Amino acid sequence: MSDERGALRRAMRARRRALPAPERIAAADALAARLLALPFAPQSGFAAGYWAMDGEIALHAWQLRLPRAVRYCLPVLHADETLRFAPWKPGEPLVANRHGIPEPDVPEAALLRADQLDFAVVPLVAFDTRGHRLGMGGGWYDRSFAFRRARSGPPRLAGAGFSLQRTDAIAAEAWDVPLDAVCTESDTFLVEP
Repeated sequence: MSDERGALRRAMRARRRALPAPERIAAADALAARLLALPFAPQSGFAAGYWAMDGEIALHAWQLRLPRAVRYCLPVLHADETLRFAPWKPGEPLVANRHGIPEPDVPEAALLRADQLDFAVVPLVAFDTRGHRLGMGGGWYDRSFAFRRARSGPPRLAGAGFSLQRTDAIAAEAWDVPLDAVCTESDTFLVEP
């Protein structure tokens, strides 16, 4: 990890953690409306979200407003160092993974690969308007969606964050998977292919 990327990660994580709870709740509601209004928002199939941690913008409002024909999924860490995705509804069992993040407690046979999704909302630490994101640094999403570097969706990928996580430009690395859109509580940035 470069010093520049590390410094940006630390600064942006501190910014989002400093947001007061009422602002976080309002932002999550506004984000849900923006995600649902995307021109490629799913009307059926499998849509993945994430369990918000470390000040990430929450997706619960979006999850609850998805069309009935859409199955909401949460990521599950897989032994091959990629993510798998499990359909999940509030109240279904969760277990903490090795990073302490809750994930569905389901048999491996119930897990979907990233290329079986129709849409995915990915967390980010920072983003630019060209569809580049800076994540936590583990590479889970980039490895899982690496096939998207050679072709466009599905699944379509939308980054979700607070507007204060926007930065002028993020230098793309060879392994970075670009997003189709980034949504915040106040803006939607559609990325041209």
